[in-house]
Amino acid sequence: MSTHLIAAPTATPTAAPASLSPDWWALSAGFTEEAPVIADRDDLIVTIAPGAGHGSPACFLPSHALIEIDGVHLGPIHPRTADPADPADRTRYSTAWGLFTHECAHARHTRWNPPAGTPAGVAEAAMLLEESRIEAAHLCRRPDDRHWLRSSARNLILGDMPTSSTGMDAASAAQAAGLLLARRDAGILNNRETLAVTRVIHGILGTSTLDTLRELWLLAHNVADDDAEAMLELGRRWCHAIGTDPNTHATSTGRRGTGGPGAGGAAVGSGSGQADPSPLAQVIQHTVDVVARNVADEPAPGAGQAAAKANRQAAERAAQQDARTAARAVFGRSPDGTTGTGTGTAGTRQPSSDERRAARTLARALNSAGVTERHTIRTTSPVPPGRLRMRGALAADAQRAAGQIPTAEPFTRTHRRVAPAPPLKIGIACDVSGSMSRCTDAVASAAWILADATRHTPMPAESATVLFGQKVRALTHPGTAPRAVTEFDARDGYHDIPKAIRALDGALELSHPGTARLLVIISDGQFERDRYAAGQRLLDRLRATGCGVLWLATDPGANPMTGATVHDLTDPATTAAVIGRAAAAALRTTSRHS
Repeated sequence: MSTHLIAAPTATPTAAPASLSPDWWALSAGFTEEAPVIADRDDLIVTIAPGAGHGSPACFLPSHALIEIDGVHLGPIHPRTADPADPADRTRYSTAWGLFTHECAHARHTRWNPPAGTPAGVAEAAMLLEESRIEAAHLCRRPDDRHWLRSSARNLILGDMPTSSTGMDAASAAQAAGLLLARRDAGILNNRETLAVTRVIHGILGTSTLDTLRELWLLAHNVADDDAEAMLELGRRWCHAIGTDPNTHATSTGRRGTGGPGAGGAAVGSGSGQADPSPLAQVIQHTVDVVARNVADEPAPGAGQAAAKANRQAAERAAQQDARTAARAVFGRSPDGTTGTGTGTAGTRQPSSDERRAARTLARALNSAGVTERHTIRTTSPVPPGRLRMRGALAADAQRAAGQIPTAEPFTRTHRRVAPAPPLKIGIACDVSGSMSRCTDAVASAAWILADATRHTPMPAESATVLFGQKVRALTHPGTAPRAVTEFDARDGYHDIPKAIRALDGALELSHPGTARLLVIISDGQFERDRYAAGQRLLDRLRATGCGVLWLATDPGANPMTGATVHDLTDPATTAAVIGRAAAAALRTTSRHS
């Protein structure tokens, strides 16, 4: 059995990244970036390329902190198209990612080496037990990686069995048990998959010997990562249990095959010119084939998250389409040439001096809200000046020791600058239902102050206003400020607040990050139950994208929606400061969602 662990200090990397094609070099760098998360150590370098692995599908060189993966196991995937940073992309090359995961488990959990003078058979048995031990330990840290370890099990198991002959002797049966049944007890394989091979192994070893071997690998699964003495003692007991000489290799023939893409290694006992494979070889091949088929049918880790993300994206696209449709209906031109439909107005008047003063006060507040704090930007560099990060320095040293061109950037520099204020968009929805009849003057005044303030801000700002009741009607269009105060009657008996929110969203893109956005609702909140619930869902969606929501309540018994900043609307001229503070909060929220 050839080991995945090449501990000899004289071992050299198969290939340095400088000798690789750019595509394989880039892919190796991508795997290297993911290694700290998988292996829980930040000094590893990964090389994936055809011919890497020292004759194995993959291997780990502790003296170089280097993982090598034979690029043939990437299958038909072109290295240029692989993106290791994307969990959803790993399913396309699950075998290669599984080999990477297994070697990361070695890098994290194999902290021992057989000392000089260890009998060959003992060392080999201990390393056999190490294969399932490190996978069991890895699952304790990262249980979702079971899928990837199963994806590479076919290659690892066939590579670890002698490819020239697998007879019906005790040594072959014990090795198969250590590779298959021990992985079953480690949680990698399941009982159904290993049932057939268990029967054949039991027929060769007998109940007593198989129970003894199982006890040994279960003990190994609980050995500390650095306890070489315990592992070697289990190796001695393993040799004694199957009656092999601890001073000689249990398998003198065979070498891990690299196999072809999708082949998963050479078929056990079926080499050219050999006799028909033994029943044990046949059942091993059958078992790993079953595992491979089962893995293909299993959802990969993150598949549910990817599907959920796709569903959320589809729902968001549908919501944006609904918003655009509502905006066209409300802000577009009706067939009779008028703007909007239903829910009429009651004339206009010139704004008072108090209203003009309030609009300018609000404009100053909006301008102050747009002044952002200094932002800190950190950059990295391979050379001074800058502050030295030890993690980056160690990574660069490891790359040089592995004969690679250092790509780590251990020096960091800090820059501070003031970011420009983002544009501000304000959507205003005014309730014109019958319950608002006693406060129409205040609502009309507040709507004009809000819309007119955007004319006086140095930052880019625009607003739009709608009336909502039985119908939804545009009062002011995006990018236009009203010269006069529009008055209206409040006679409607219904509240189409959902359409009002959708129309303002579609017209001003209130759900699109990148700008400061504020939705202002002027209402008592006395809506029909279904309209209130639908409006709440839309409001929650806007808030989730970073849009601020201000509710100007027109009645002490108002029922504002959850999540809105609520202010009692008494004198609209004194509300300007409150709206300014809400805009400042919207700008701060935008900076977090951009």
